[in-house]
Amino acid sequence: MKQKTWWSVAVCGVLLALLGLVPAAQAQEEDTTVVTPPATAQEKMKQMTVCTTCHDETEKKPILAFFQHPHGSLGDPRTPVCQTCHGESKKHLDGAQTPDGVRPPPDRVFGRTRTSTAQYEPASPQVQSEVCLSCHKGSLRMRWPGSQHESNDVACTNCHLNHNPVDSVRDRLEQPSVCFTCHKEKRAEFNKISHMPLENGKVICSDCHNPHGSPGPKLLVKNTVTETCFTCHADKRGPFLWEHQAATEDCTNCHNPHGSNITPLLKDRPPFLCESCHNGPHNSVTATGSSAGGIQSGGVAAGGNPSVMVTGRACLNCHVMVHGSNSPAGAFLHR
Repeated sequence: MKQKTWWSVAVCGVLLALLGLVPAAQAQEEDTTVVTPPATAQEKMKQMTVCTTCHDETEKKPILAFFQHPHGSLGDPRTPVCQTCHGESKKHLDGAQTPDGVRPPPDRVFGRTRTSTAQYEPASPQVQSEVCLSCHKGSLRMRWPGSQHESNDVACTNCHLNHNPVDSVRDRLEQPSVCFTCHKEKRAEFNKISHMPLENGKVICSDCHNPHGSPGPKLLVKNTVTETCFTCHADKRGPFLWEHQAATEDCTNCHNPHGSNITPLLKDRPPFLCESCHNGPHNSVTATGSSAGGIQSGGVAAGGNPSVMVTGRACLNCHVMVHGSNSPAGAFLHR
């Protein structure tokens, strides 16, 4: 009985010792990965001097321009220091070289996954984003986990520049060029005849899309396409006494929001656009196809005229209220 009691006490002692070591190990790991920035500007500068002693204006990358970025505002207690993002990097600071003659990398290296920063490979996009989200959480970024960009290994630093005086993606005139580095087909669409006024900064990508995640399709800022369009085009919202179902369901049934060679941003030219849905017979005086070219095509008799359905504004010659009508006599969107 005494032997069994002694054995139980020994086992309990070992378990308690292990339980005591686990929190200590976890605390030690947290101390090496999370660095709280100092409270005062003097303390921040002292801590950052450890890095800027070597990483100065001679660097290919403008490291010291960090102090012209909002992150580099030393008077703001919320702003980070180098170690906040890159880790304490003790092995890197010790200067001990690897067998290849290269100094060990910092704890966390930022950059694109398909390139390398200096001679170091960047950390994974997940690690890079976690560092940013440790401060920039909530609000527009609360849906970043599982978003299209996060799922495709896009890191925050793929779009944002933290060592530059100006973050291009947050400048209304520069933002589209940042998005176009990946979405090249959208650049081509915006160069078509009918397009949004991106070049003037009146409309930019983030006016319609939330790149950090969205409950709606295509990273839209609202839940649906129509809700997003109505944030600017409020006159098309309705409610209407007589609705046009295509316009009520989805604006992209008729429009290409990024650009088109047919104004206004139409996917096709009337009447062909309209006939993609309204393909039944129409109570017109003359048939459409055979009289589209008038006398020159031989489709109508001498002195006749081509169909009103294909001349001028085509279907819109009569059906002018294509987004909906509030007229008691507007059942066919005539008025």
